[in-house]
Amino acid sequence: MQHGGLSSLTGKTGLAMLRHRAGPIVAVIDPDHAGQRLDLVTGIARSVPVVRNLAEALPHGPAAAVIGLAPSGGGLPDVVRADVLAALQAGLSLASGLHSYLNDDLELQAALHPGRWIWDLRREPIGLGVGKARAAGLPCQRILAVGTDMAVGKMSACLAVHEAAVRAGVSSAFVGTGQAGILISGQGVPLDAVRVDFAAGAVETAVLSAAQALPPEGLVLVEGQGSLCHPGSTATLPLLRGSQPTALMMVHRARQSTIERLPDIPLPPLEQLVAICESLAAIARPAGSPAGPKVRALALNTARLDDQEASEVVEQYGERLGIPCKDPIRHGAEELLQALMTS
Repeated sequence: MQHGGLSSLTGKTGLAMLRHRAGPIVAVIDPDHAGQRLDLVTGIARSVPVVRNLAEALPHGPAAAVIGLAPSGGGLPDVVRADVLAALQAGLSLASGLHSYLNDDLELQAALHPGRWIWDLRREPIGLGVGKARAAGLPCQRILAVGTDMAVGKMSACLAVHEAAVRAGVSSAFVGTGQAGILISGQGVPLDAVRVDFAAGAVETAVLSAAQALPPEGLVLVEGQGSLCHPGSTATLPLLRGSQPTALMMVHRARQSTIERLPDIPLPPLEQLVAICESLAAIARPAGSPAGPKVRALALNTARLDDQEASEVVEQYGERLGIPCKDPIRHGAEELLQALMTS
């Protein structure tokens, strides 16, 4: 359910699912773009019909409805509620990454059919403890994405590297830490729903769980959240502490010089931010651990540039930082993967 989100940042959850989810998606509900081709609206090369409402989606045979919006405030918009209610009344299950818990909504609960479910994925997991740096003892490599701002493509970069690893025959696991990443992978931890004292422990538990199925040479990719540069973000430190990364991947939007939604706050030079991230990642590690992780690759978001501009800035940033730089969506993630797995 997108409801205007196919052409807006509020729909980033659904757009990420359309780009990266391996399983079937039978229809997209967006009355603003009903009847239009998905690839022409979004640039995502996937053939999925765009319909006006739940009634038009039902003939395509959905089993579950997913709210693909991340609206300000995290509540259920009135315009979406009618389709959510209709989906439950039609016997569909429902997945929601909103901050408001739909399982607690009496009207929606009354519409839920026996054997169906409402998944509020943004609930704090039970039984959490504080972080203890246990992930440092894992033999597999652990890659954490760190961004220069919110919504610059940290999840997409991680998923692109994960997909490149799978194609290359590398055993890889993706740890989602936000609603879209969890919806796509089916696992992870909703970091912004976890009390701050338990955030590092929650990440640690998720990383340990993901690593269980991997061989020693395997790869765990941890979705980044927030940014050290953003005055409203606290996510980077628990991610560093909980994942105990072996390497970092910086993610940046090309030519961005300030926090996008707070333009009076400048971004530091990338060279300075690389040094800050590496310094923070080098502490709170067990005695005898290898040297602190380095930023080994830059995933550059060039979505707002044309092809020629994108190629030019990728080369410029790579030369400037002295590390491999690519737009993993536009140019593929193979070079980023190779750089991140270099010990």
